[in-house]
Amino acid sequence: ILFNKRSQTIVSNESSEIIQMLNSEFDEYAISPDIDLEPEDLREAMQSVDSWIYPNLNNGVYRCGFAQTQEAYDVAIDELTAAFDRVEDILSRQRFIAGDQFTLSDIRLFVTLLRFDEVYVVYFKTNTRSVANSSVLLNYCRDIYQMARVAETVDMHQIKEHYFCSHPDLNKLSIVPRGPNFERMLKERHNRDDLGIKRPKISVSDDEKSSPPSEAYA
Repeated sequence: ILFNKRSQTIVSNESSEIIQMLNSEFDEYAISPDIDLEPEDLREAMQSVDSWIYPNLNNGVYRCGFAQTQEAYDVAIDELTAAFDRVEDILSRQRFIAGDQFTLSDIRLFVTLLRFDEVYVVYFKTNTRSVANSSVLLNYCRDIYQMARVAETVDMHQIKEHYFCSHPDLNKLSIVPRGPNFERMLKERHNRDDLGIKRPKISVSDDEKSSPPSEAYA
């Protein structure tokens, strides 16, 4: 939720709208205001991938998890599986989902893939696919996770506690499965450099520059 404290009003509760606002409306507060994750020359490509990734993957996991009939689940899981494979195919040929540059579309995809194996495979029955079993998607996630300041935003413990303890109908006793320790996999070296690079240049402090690389992901 994006909340205006002065007017005590919710500005938006839609994540796709909020990240667009954060990309362009708060530059005066940003560490790296020159970064634009919605570049004009990639907007058409971004809109194209967003149009099928959102309903079939971002929202597809919820359609699977909250399906009320077997028929509804079967439709949702078929569409999710096809979208997963389509994403994998695209990312086997280019570094990021909309081209050779990291964009808001990658953020939208990454946050779903980040949760996929630890939460959705178990909780929402999306077990036709696994990010850990896809070299392409695992390395794509590693690439993004290892960008400056991304790892510190990932709290897998909180993610799992939130999901597994929020829906009594799905998990009456709020038991949180241990999982594969997916975040540990993200700390390993990725192989995406060969596909070209246009990663955002984020300012870091002198302390961060002097720290050994491994410390950022400890």
